[in-house]
Amino acid sequence: MRLAAEGVRLAYGDKVVVDGLDLQLLDGSFTAIVGPNGCGKSTVLKALGRLLRPTSGTVLLDGRAIGATSTREVAKVLGLLPQTPLAPEGLTVADLVARGRHPHQSWLRQWSSDDEAVVTEALSWTDMADLADSPVDALSGGQRQRAWISMALAQGTDLLLLDEPTTYLDLAHQVDVLELVGRLHAEKGRTVVVVLHDLNLAARYAKRLVAMKGGVLVASGTPQEVLTEQLLADVFELEARVVPDPVTGTPMVVPVRRLR
Repeated sequence: MRLAAEGVRLAYGDKVVVDGLDLQLLDGSFTAIVGPNGCGKSTVLKALGRLLRPTSGTVLLDGRAIGATSTREVAKVLGLLPQTPLAPEGLTVADLVARGRHPHQSWLRQWSSDDEAVVTEALSWTDMADLADSPVDALSGGQRQRAWISMALAQGTDLLLLDEPTTYLDLAHQVDVLELVGRLHAEKGRTVVVVLHDLNLAARYAKRLVAMKGGVLVASGTPQEVLTEQLLADVFELEARVVPDPVTGTPMVVPVRRLR
């Protein structure tokens, strides 16, 4: 078990957002967290990434309480990309990706040729080498996401958490980013947890779905097990038909009307 939440409650001040969360993420899995707006998806991801401390319960990373593990040690095995990451003005793609090596450096271990090789490989693998000298803030949305994923790749973590990486992207760039994440999972063995709004894209790329409503986990399993017409009605208040995706055979949601 790479990452787990046991009886986790999450709150902002006095407002409880997630309560009684039990979640297990297996090594080498690709999981998408889905649910309506405000259900606690991003909050859960923050807790799994050690950005938000539970008010009760425990998040475990490789069997150890993540809150008791140093930030540097967590950063060596876990990479978290927030929903709208920001880079300092004028920072180049190469410099951004190089920041992924910071957890591996110290007073005794400074920048090395090995670090340079890792950054070069990350840029090449994400098709960003030609844009290495470009400012991050001059990139298109899809290129910017590729740059951040390249940084996570250079970080060398085998556990990657992404919070809505397709937000504000057109459909072609959404597919482009998720294809890249899918390759990270399939070819480099990364364990991936991603928050997604688009249920059809979640079903196509993730091997497991976790559905939430009102801060509670209500279903988990394969896309076929989770994306049922009854769940869509109960969780999303949506009347819909679920049919096979003509390309992949995975569940495809065809909306009919909003309920209530």
